[in-house]
Amino acid sequence: MNVDGGTGSWAELFGRGYRGTSIVLGGGVLLYATNVYVTASLLPTAVHDIGGERLFAWNATAFLIASVVASMLVGKALAARGAIGAYLLAFTIFIAGTLVCAAAPDMGVLLAGRAIQGFGGGLLSGLGFAVIRSSYPAHLWTRASGMISGVWGLGAFVGPALGGAVAQFGPWRLAFIALAAVTVPIAAAVPFSLPRGDRSDAGRRVPVGSLVLLTSAAASISLVGVLPRGLSTAVAALVAVLAALTFLANERRTADGVLPALTFARGSSLKWLYLTIFFVAIGINVEIFIPMIGQRLAGSAPLAAGFVGAAMSLGWTVGQLFSAGASRARTIALLRVAGPATVAIGLLLTAAFQRQGASGPLIAVWVFGLFLAGTGIGSAFPHLSAAVMGSTTDRSEGEKAAATIGTVQLIANAFGSAGAGVLMNLGEPSTVHSARYLLLGMGLIAALGVPTALLARRRAVRPGEAAEPQPIPALG
Repeated sequence: MNVDGGTGSWAELFGRGYRGTSIVLGGGVLLYATNVYVTASLLPTAVHDIGGERLFAWNATAFLIASVVASMLVGKALAARGAIGAYLLAFTIFIAGTLVCAAAPDMGVLLAGRAIQGFGGGLLSGLGFAVIRSSYPAHLWTRASGMISGVWGLGAFVGPALGGAVAQFGPWRLAFIALAAVTVPIAAAVPFSLPRGDRSDAGRRVPVGSLVLLTSAAASISLVGVLPRGLSTAVAALVAVLAALTFLANERRTADGVLPALTFARGSSLKWLYLTIFFVAIGINVEIFIPMIGQRLAGSAPLAAGFVGAAMSLGWTVGQLFSAGASRARTIALLRVAGPATVAIGLLLTAAFQRQGASGPLIAVWVFGLFLAGTGIGSAFPHLSAAVMGSTTDRSEGEKAAATIGTVQLIANAFGSAGAGVLMNLGEPSTVHSARYLLLGMGLIAALGVPTALLARRRAVRPGEAAEPQPIPALG
């Protein structure tokens, strides 16, 4: 199927027929992304209050591993409960985890709350992409994917800013209470906004083998970021690589795995699209450490440092706003390739200007470089997502392909978060060296998305090979 030939308007996406669906899908991803980044800004203050500094890095690990596991169960949730039931379940779990975090008396309970949050958030992230394909016509897939991408960037902009403000001016628990309160009305709108009876055959069997292998890979790579450097980190990295390779081998053999069967079909572009999404999305993980870098190198207050970190997310949102309307095949192909290249250039530029005692002009360069990197993510992501959704006319496989976008993005977050932690540790005790290693390393990884995007273009399905599926009408 070719989805490059036309795109709908923002007015249609948020018009009478699809307004409620867009609010629920976008709101779910916005909550997930905001939570990821608000917590990164709050944790130093929370540690000062409840202790547990030695468990600091495990917050992201617990959250992301739970998110990856949940994202692989999106198909199962849709098959068992339909879109409405699956979304209500996801919102309920997310609210419960957020309230646990708000009430946490120590770091152990906070970790448990983060894991619960991560599971609910992983469902929300995966459902956002899966429901796009079944609830919108094909000409709106790019716009809807752009909306999801944009609100993710918006959440990553709001999160550090909100976290920095609360950390500086108010009790850190207030941020979690606010997140839970905002989630309630969005959840209440679900029964009135999503189509009823929207069930599919996708995911009726839980892919236990693949789930265990991929979870093991994510957990092992996360350990690399928190264990002391040495033999233990080398073993964890080796286990992660072996688990990931075994996962791919298992997926190639099984007929009911996490990835759609088309991923491994000869000549298919799907595997290269997923890899490009991985390399494009992985760069955003530098934002986890930017507030800390800003405070240590520039002496910035938490709020100001949070806004520096948010520059990349602002660029993400701006990039998708200006690129989602592209409809010419040549322009779309260029955006898919230029996206990872721009991410790499922005991060490498920022790395070149890391200095102790950074002043206003240097901070301005940081903001520009991070903003540029963010525009690369935003300009490529909607078109990569639409290409994945249009890779097959089979509804079951199409929903699985769409849901896997969220899984790939969360895997990029898990691996990227761990990799970022390793790069930061390599530079210790110098924050300047840590910042340079982080930005250079993540920039080079993002650059790998250029050749994968070119391979995806070379193997793209020719226009006219498949017909557009009939979408399920949206309500609200």
